[in-house]
Amino acid sequence: MNPFEKIFNYQILSRLEDSGTMIISKHERGWLKLMLEHPTAAVAFDSTTLNKLHTVLELELSLDTSGLLHKAASKERHVYHPGVRIIRQAITSKSLLHISYLKKNGQPSNQQAAFPYKLEYSMVKREWYLLWYHIHNRRLMRTRLEKTLELVLQACPETDSERYTAIVQKLLSKRSVSADIVIVPEYNGELSRILYAFSCFEKEVSYDAEADTYTLRLFFDSSDSEFVLSKTRFLGKRVHIIEGEQLRRRMLESATNALARYAEPID
Repeated sequence: MNPFEKIFNYQILSRLEDSGTMIISKHERGWLKLMLEHPTAAVAFDSTTLNKLHTVLELELSLDTSGLLHKAASKERHVYHPGVRIIRQAITSKSLLHISYLKKNGQPSNQQAAFPYKLEYSMVKREWYLLWYHIHNRRLMRTRLEKTLELVLQACPETDSERYTAIVQKLLSKRSVSADIVIVPEYNGELSRILYAFSCFEKEVSYDAEADTYTLRLFFDSSDSEFVLSKTRFLGKRVHIIEGEQLRRRMLESATNALARYAEPID
C-alpha cells in the first residue's frame, strides 16, 4: 500500500477541493494540449476560455501519440454536445430556457418554458441529460440532450429563479436516497479505484483512524439504485453496504439467486 494513499486522497484533496484548487499532472497537461487541437475544441469552449487554455499550456509539450496504433473500433460517439454550453450558461446565470424536443412518439414538441437545474452525464449510456423544471406543468423533467431540437436563453427575475430552485430541491428530496458503503480495511490501498467507481455520484467520505476504515455515503436518485448495485458487485469483497435497507435487500436477493443457480450440478 502506498503510505501516502490516505493523505493524498482524503486530507489533501478534500482541502484543495474546498479551496477550489485542482492538481493537474504533466501528463494530463500534455493530454489537454493535444485535445485542444481537435476541431471540436472550438465548439466546446468559448473563444476567451480557449485562448486562456492555449496561453497556460503554451510551454507544455503535447502528448506524443507517434507510437500508438489505432485498431478497429466501434462508431465514435462524441461526448460533447453543442447544447451543453448554452445550458451551462443558463444554469450559472439562473436563467430560463425555451426548449423543444422530440417526444417518445418521435413528434417534435412545442417550445416549453423550462428552468434548467442540472446537467448529468451517464457513464453507462455515454449521453448527456438535462434535469429541468417544467414551469407550465409543474413537473420535474429529465431529457436527453440528443432529443433536444432548440434551446433559447431567456432572462429570469431573481425572485422567480429562487422560487424555482426551491421547488426543484423539494421534488428531488422526495426522490433522493442515500447509502453508506464501507471499504474493507484490507483494500484501503485501492481507495482511488473505489472512489472512481462511484465518481458519478455525490458522496461524502469519512475516515475512522482507530478502525482504519473509510466510509462512503452516496447520494443518488432512487432510479439509479440498480446502477449503484452493479458498481458494488463489480468491486466485490472490497466493499460492504452497511446502510441502505433497499440496496442491502436487493444485494442479498441477487446473491441468493446467483448461488442457487450455480450450486446446481451440471449434467
